[in-house]
Amino acid sequence: MKIGITKNQTYVDAIVEIHMDAFTGFFLTFLGRGFLRTLYRGFMEHPKSGIIAAVEEGKVIGFCAYSEDLSGFYKYLIRRKLPEFAWYGLGAFVRKPNVLFRLLRAFTYPEKSERKKAYMELSSIGVSPEAENRGVGSRLVQTLCRITDAERFAYIKLETDREGNEGANHFYQKNGFVLYHSYETPEGRKMNEYRYDLRKKR
Repeated sequence: MKIGITKNQTYVDAIVEIHMDAFTGFFLTFLGRGFLRTLYRGFMEHPKSGIIAAVEEGKVIGFCAYSEDLSGFYKYLIRRKLPEFAWYGLGAFVRKPNVLFRLLRAFTYPEKSERKKAYMELSSIGVSPEAENRGVGSRLVQTLCRITDAERFAYIKLETDREGNEGANHFYQKNGFVLYHSYETPEGRKMNEYRYDLRKKR
């Protein structure tokens, strides 16, 4: 198994399928494969974002999407891929009209200028069902921690559901992430924010 940053666009469909399996019932999954395909291509293309892939015998079995400037990443997507996102978003809106607010909120992510310290954001991580319980997810996280420059970034941040999500919360804690705070979204979704202190690397 090889794990590293990839720009290989042929991996995108496999990454989308892993996402669909890993995040059943989640908002981005509801938006569909086309939306996800455009999103993950964007992570590969954006200069301050990326995808780490776990590949075994030529097949993607896990991935991690990250960005050092998620606000800038979303602006990049709007600039470069607005027609695609508008098309897929329209389909989701027809199926469920209240998704419009969440879409708008997602694409107006807080500006980087509001940060007190520079950090890396772990945006999404998933492992294919056949590769579960083999430590693939932990190796993806460890790779992100290793490649993130501790001189430039204070920590790695991620957000995940607080309730009904014990497995994911345990996974992040097991891999060195510490609960920073809990909050509730405007839709009433209860969330945890975790941080991995990169000073551990120094």
